[in-house]
Amino acid sequence: MAEPDRPVPHRPGAVSLFFVAKAGVFALGFWIWLLVLAVRGDPAEGVHLIAATGAVCTTLVGVVLGARMALQRNAAARHAELKRLLVDISWNAFAAVGNSDQQQAKVVPFPTVPPDSDRATNRGPGERVSALDRGDRNRGERRR
Repeated sequence: MAEPDRPVPHRPGAVSLFFVAKAGVFALGFWIWLLVLAVRGDPAEGVHLIAATGAVCTTLVGVVLGARMALQRNAAARHAELKRLLVDISWNAFAAVGNSDQQQAKVVPFPTVPPDSDRATNRGPGERVSALDRGDRNRGERRR
């Protein structure tokens, strides 16, 4: 059975991708600058420290932003799947209730509280009492 045409779920990441790419470009620039300074063979100076710090910091920023973007995309996909699942469940329940006259024992009705007049007050020793039937009078008492 072919999947029906459904709208594409919202996938965040265009802005995040821009910042990840920007951090990557800056990191590449700092690493190239550090490599050029190291190849020239000059003694380590403050410029080397600035290039190394910039390279490490922008690389870490790129990695953190990339991980955050991946987590956002994954969360958006899970959210879209959950919404799709909830719609399918509600649609199947709606369809099952509509078909309940033709198919016996396929629909589980929602539990309802019986009116006060329908409650049985005298129960045998083996009969179970639901929490709704107990009310407040048995609160705190343990059943044996």
